[in-house]
Amino acid sequence: MRALAVTPIHLPPDEVRRRQARYDRLAPPGLTVELRDVGSAAPPSLEDEASVRASEKAVASAIAEAGEGFDLAFPDCVLDPAVPDGPAPAPAGVPVNGLLKLSSMHLSALNIRFGAVVRNEAIGAELDRRLRAYGLAGNLAGIAILALPFDAIADTAAWNAALGDAVAVLARAGATAVINGCSAVDVEDAALAAAVVDPTALALRLLAARAEADAAMSGGSAS
Repeated sequence: MRALAVTPIHLPPDEVRRRQARYDRLAPPGLTVELRDVGSAAPPSLEDEASVRASEKAVASAIAEAGEGFDLAFPDCVLDPAVPDGPAPAPAGVPVNGLLKLSSMHLSALNIRFGAVVRNEAIGAELDRRLRAYGLAGNLAGIAILALPFDAIADTAAWNAALGDAVAVLARAGATAVINGCSAVDVEDAALAAAVVDPTALALRLLAARAEADAAMSGGSAS
């Protein structure tokens, strides 16, 4: 199965390469991911609602122009820009999936109460809006703001250093799992108050499992 991932913001080539390497490392057997930069029409970072809405528009346009050769597409972003809130009609182009939609609905299906950590207030507000649109407000224990600069996304040590206190707050609110609210951050193993979920890693495993299930039902094999 071949998937297209589209960045939510316009990134320099070295950051696109870093994120592509992360997909290469995380993708289960049978799933390959090609990451494309969304283009210069998108904002360089998500800092306010205006940039979130501009990202959504740019991602939708990039996915619409994906071309042939992909089994599915998804935004390289935990905010799921351009991902339908509910069941979508049969698409004219490539089916669109969401990292947040897949990971949060999986946790909810397992009756796991979860929280999330995000970099800033604007991202937190949009993530809350998306989860409510997915009908998952009752499963959400809360969202903690890490108050980190954009550069922390590529700084694994800085991001992970900020997790401890935020995860503890969410655990006290009832979360047994915490979604790491950035699709491009590696989460280090640590003894925290709740399990930290990498939404990208989880979503990729779920997509690969879906391909295997589809193949089993059709009598073929996933590829």
